[in-house]
Amino acid sequence: MKSFKPLYFLVAFILIVGLACIGSGTTPEPSQPTSPPPVQQPTDAPQQPATEAPQQPVEPQQPTEEPQQPTGQKFFTEEFDSPLSSDWTLFTVTGSDSADPEKFTMDVKSGKLIWKFDDKQLYEYLFYTAHEYDDVTVEARVDNRGKNNNNVSLICRYDPDTGWYEFNIANSGLYDILYAEVQKDGDINYSVITNGGSNAIKSGKEINEYSITCKGTKLSLHINGKETNSFTEKKYALRSGGIGVSVSAFNVLPIEVEMDWIKILEP
Repeated sequence: MKSFKPLYFLVAFILIVGLACIGSGTTPEPSQPTSPPPVQQPTDAPQQPATEAPQQPVEPQQPTEEPQQPTGQKFFTEEFDSPLSSDWTLFTVTGSDSADPEKFTMDVKSGKLIWKFDDKQLYEYLFYTAHEYDDVTVEARVDNRGKNNNNVSLICRYDPDTGWYEFNIANSGLYDILYAEVQKDGDINYSVITNGGSNAIKSGKEINEYSITCKGTKLSLHINGKETNSFTEKKYALRSGGIGVSVSAFNVLPIEVEMDWIKILEP
């Protein structure tokens, strides 16, 4: 009887090797990816920079200008609350070669226009030159503070090259109305148109209100509200011009006159 032992061993060997291969050939499960550690969120989220809305263009503000006092008015009341404007022009006439214009002063003080003379034979004029007037009324309130020998004058139709009408009221109680003519050499020649006296004039250290009207060919003078003289003037026939006021010192000193106001009115 033949022996089968070698074949048995061979089969057993094959079985053992096959089982080993089967055990070792099991496909391993793929490893799961490791999750990253959780990131801890900050408690307060960072603030995003605020986005500013585009600003609308701003118009530049114009500087506020102080309202200016009107100048160059035609009809008004000058009350001397501030220095005289350049619309007023001072003009001097002397009655003698020895008269010294430097000894006259004019000041605006405490709402008054103060005329003060420390020399004789000085005739001081203040003309308003911003406008010319065909017809006009000029009034002034005058306080005499010096000697009782001076003239206060109101003027209409002033032309620096020709002349003017001048209404003189003396503190003594007399008046005259003149034509003042400018000569070629610059001197002034005075011609009397009419004159007289008036009980309405307050003499001495008193206050008087004087008023003149030049309308067409008619010239009128009022003193303290009373008509003193009114007449028609055709000889010199001045038609238009500026207005003015004047104070004159003659042969006594001191002469001091205060004007509270000057009115330029439409007649």
